[in-house]
Amino acid sequence: MKKELIIFTGLFLFLAIGMHFAQWVDHPIEHMMNLEHGGAFGVPGFAHPFVFTFIVYIIVAIPRGVSKLFSKKDK
Repeated sequence: MKKELIIFTGLFLFLAIGMHFAQWVDHPIEHMMNLEHGGAFGVPGFAHPFVFTFIVYIIVAIPRGVSKLFSKKDK
């Protein structure tokens, strides 16, 4: 569970900085304060980073799960 939380947090930071790099560099506090007024594709402001991160996490988790399912484990 801890590993999955670290992966989710890493994806969250990667996507947040990647998509809004200029805002994070120029005015990060103002960007955080305006988060409740933002939004994308009909997703409310504060929730949109978590929704999009969860979608990308699922896209990453499916191949990880399939590879884990078919990998041989020696005990």
